[in-house]
Amino acid sequence: MDELTQDIFEWDILNWSKALDFWTKEIDIKDKNFKCLELGGRRGGLSLWLAMNNNSVICSDLESPEEIAEKLHTKYNCTDKIEYQSICATDIPYENAFDIVVFKSIMGGISGNGQDHLKKQMIDQIYKSLKPNGKLLFAENLESSFIHKGFRKTFIKWGERWNYLKHDEIKHVFSSFDKVKFKTVGFFGTFGRSESQRNFLSKLDNVVTKVVPKSKRYILFGVAEKTNV
Repeated sequence: MDELTQDIFEWDILNWSKALDFWTKEIDIKDKNFKCLELGGRRGGLSLWLAMNNNSVICSDLESPEEIAEKLHTKYNCTDKIEYQSICATDIPYENAFDIVVFKSIMGGISGNGQDHLKKQMIDQIYKSLKPNGKLLFAENLESSFIHKGFRKTFIKWGERWNYLKHDEIKHVFSSFDKVKFKTVGFFGTFGRSESQRNFLSKLDNVVTKVVPKSKRYILFGVAEKTNV
C-alpha cells in the first residue's frame, strides 16, 4: 500500500481504500477544477486526494481542522488548493455551491446517542449544498453483526455512544438523492488492534466477503448524484 493511500485513509486502509476505486470508476475528478467540500475532515485525507487531482477544496469539521490537516497538506505541497472552515454537517451554510461533497465515517458520531434523525438531516443538507448534477462521495461504518456491536462497545471508547448506520436505513437516509450507487465490504478487518493486524484481516476479507451477507458487512461506500433540477 503506497504512502499516499495510507495518508488518505489512515485506518484499516485495505478495506476503506476500496472506496477510492469505486469513486474513481463513477466520476473523473482529475484536472476538473471542481469546487469540493470535505465534511468531518479532521486530518484532511480526502481533501488531500481532491486537491492532488487539481480541485479546490474546503476542508471542514465542526471546529476548523486547519491546525492538524494543514500539516498533511503541506507534506504534499497542495495547501494552495485548500481552505479550512468550521462547518456543522447538519447545518451546511451553502446552497447549490459544490460539484463534490465527500465524507468518511462521521455519520455515527453526528447522530450519536440514538439521534437517528440527524443521519437524514445531514444527507439532506449535503443535497442542498450540491450544484445540480453534483455528487456526494461517501464512506461510512455500518452496524454490521452482533459480534461487531459487542466488540465495539467493549474495545472502542466511543463505541457505546456511536450510532452506526443500519443496512435497512440506507434507502431512507439517502432518499433525497434520485441516483445512489453503493457497495458494502469488510467483516474481519475492524477487529485488528494494530494496522498490521487490520492489514492481515482485510486480506482475509477479500476472500470471504462474497459469502458474508451484505447486511453484515461493516463498510458502506458509494456515490449519490443530485439530478439537474
